[in-house]
Amino acid sequence: MSSKVDVVVIGAGPAGAMAAARAVELGASTALVTQNDFGGMAANDGPVPVRTLAHTARLMRDARQLGRYGVTIDEPVLDYSRMLERVGEVVTDVRTVSSLPKQIESRGATVYENAGRASFVDSHTIVTETGLHLQGDKIILCTGGVSKSLPIPGFECTSTHSDAWGLTSVPPSIIIVGAGATGAQVASIFNTFGSHIDLFEATPHILPTEDDDVAAAVADAFRQGGIEVHEKFGAIESFEKTPNGVRMTFSKDDQRHTVEATLAVVAVGWAADTQTLNLAAAGVDVTERGFLKVNGYLQTTVPHIFAAGDVTGRVMLASEGLRDGFVAATNALQDSVLPVSDHVIPAGSFTDPEYASVGLTERKARESHDVVTAVVDFGTVTRAIIDGQTFGFCKLIVDRKTTEILGCHVVGERAVDIVQVASVALAAGMRRVDDLARVAISFPSYAHILINAAVKAALQLNLDVGWHAHEAS
Repeated sequence: MSSKVDVVVIGAGPAGAMAAARAVELGASTALVTQNDFGGMAANDGPVPVRTLAHTARLMRDARQLGRYGVTIDEPVLDYSRMLERVGEVVTDVRTVSSLPKQIESRGATVYENAGRASFVDSHTIVTETGLHLQGDKIILCTGGVSKSLPIPGFECTSTHSDAWGLTSVPPSIIIVGAGATGAQVASIFNTFGSHIDLFEATPHILPTEDDDVAAAVADAFRQGGIEVHEKFGAIESFEKTPNGVRMTFSKDDQRHTVEATLAVVAVGWAADTQTLNLAAAGVDVTERGFLKVNGYLQTTVPHIFAAGDVTGRVMLASEGLRDGFVAATNALQDSVLPVSDHVIPAGSFTDPEYASVGLTERKARESHDVVTAVVDFGTVTRAIIDGQTFGFCKLIVDRKTTEILGCHVVGERAVDIVQVASVALAAGMRRVDDLARVAISFPSYAHILINAAVKAALQLNLDVGWHAHEAS
């Protein structure tokens, strides 16, 4: 089957779906091609199913503390097959209510689902594994990413995080290599489900891109919860199959060590999913890290080809994929009028405890600013005390001279939601910490911890925060 259109979008995750929606909005004949189901990793293998698994783990955790509130139940037992059914139900429901597919098709775009992998024939033509041939005046690449592999003997014995989410039963034990956001999520969820977890991180602390205090707090919580956390563990020599699973051999300080588990999950990063695109046929260049090389308008080295989302290696978040898709399609059809600008980018996890952040870490802020930090513990916040969730803190980083908030970092219950409040304030221009400190918050709520941190920082800077200076948590 052959077709010629104004815009061909390859990939139907957040970036691709938004790019196609924007293209048809601008009046372009548009074809959206996806290897598998509509929704990409975010809907099928990312935030939606993972958050459902994490919610299950959270329900089990909460059930175990019901006795503190006079509610007596038996120890919660996980019916894994029923949980997987629920994950499928949620994914289906999310797809059903999503407006983008409806917008795309109702406005005349053609969607080719399950078309198989696409590759370039030339810079205007792509062909898919199912025999589809498409020509586009403009092409937008939104193929996302894949788990990185390691050049280590026996690597084929390992699994990816995607494999972990697709398990049909809880493994007795798991080795997890890589303690960034993905590895930490796998560790946290399956630890609650009952797996024994060995979590390995090559850098000095887990969550290496997070604020040092947040990383340390999450590591402490993991250890308290029974996870074996191995930071700066050395170098992996090999993986090998055993009768009961996998053995990993690693060396540190000239000593060799081994650890065995039912499953070994490697989560050491994300690479661009471009292997089968035949980029050479289109003349598209990649960066040293293998991501598509784009300029400030998400234009590749071929002027009529744009890219959006994880495949660019910029900010690998579903929310940023949506923004990128909008920008890429706008620039493809309106001659690069909309630059990718710096803006407020919140990020959060589905671990227990949750952690989330927006802005600079303290270490990064101190490189170019004279800063004041304010830390408020969850144990001082009324709502956290009521709910029995007093672990963690909220940390604000403020420029001493301008009094502007540079970063907000939270670890603890509802951390992701708390950081969203900070993000909305910053995006709306409420940069001065005393402005945030004067915001009234419903009592008792988790968001109080953010306002209390703002008050604490403002008082360090001798700023007037009115009656909030005397407010209890």
